[in-house]
Amino acid sequence: MNTGKSARLERIGTDGKFVTVPMDHGITLGPVKGLRDIESTIDAVTRGGADAVLTQKGVADRVHGNKNDKGYIVHLNGSTVIGPDENDKRLTGSVEDAVKVGADAVSFHMNVGSEHEPDQMTQLAEICSDAEDLGIPVLAMAYARGEGIDEHDAESLGHAVRLAEELGADVVKTAYSGDAESFEYVTGSTSLPVIIAGGSPSGDLQTLKDVRGVVDAGGAGVSMGRSIFQHDDPEAMARAVAAVVHEDASAEEALEIAGLAEGVEA
Repeated sequence: MNTGKSARLERIGTDGKFVTVPMDHGITLGPVKGLRDIESTIDAVTRGGADAVLTQKGVADRVHGNKNDKGYIVHLNGSTVIGPDENDKRLTGSVEDAVKVGADAVSFHMNVGSEHEPDQMTQLAEICSDAEDLGIPVLAMAYARGEGIDEHDAESLGHAVRLAEELGADVVKTAYSGDAESFEYVTGSTSLPVIIAGGSPSGDLQTLKDVRGVVDAGGAGVSMGRSIFQHDDPEAMARAVAAVVHEDASAEEALEIAGLAEGVEA
């Protein structure tokens, strides 16, 4: 890994661990709760303990000045829920575009096992090559998604994360397999840091138990969007997740640290 990549990886994580809050959902879902006033949300989650935030390039001017000196990742493809195929992620920018808007890293979403896999594989490989030339880290969002595929199957997820490494990514994000024991297969499938997606919010305690499971399985953290930025208290939820990832707290301890324990169901 070149010096530039190493330096920039330190900007988007802490000691090899990552709490990233993706907020690129404006393309996918539209201006949903937490994204209408994205400036306030970015300020809240980075004050709470997020290492980095992630958006599409077009809102970069709304990120800088609100991220409290934390890292910034620009996402390079997307799709919408109202389009013909949400899995058909199309390019929305280049590594050079990301550099121009002040990104510390780039990310790219790939659906391994879908009919779009061949094009997305080629695109990710090209992005990794371009990023290597510029010393920019690549976060590959590698999911197991396609007809007949269980999106949470550990073997399928293991294939997806290994594919990301083979193509040149530096960090890989994927779905959680549901428990620490099975997720050990996923983290053991690659030498890259493996972080999990948040998905649909499932309640504070369960979300933090999942994060705890990832850490116990050798994972490097999370890239968690809606469970944090759509929370009634995004700063507190970011603080709770960061406590598990960076302070080795249990789910229950993290709720206490963040002041979220009261009223949470077991």
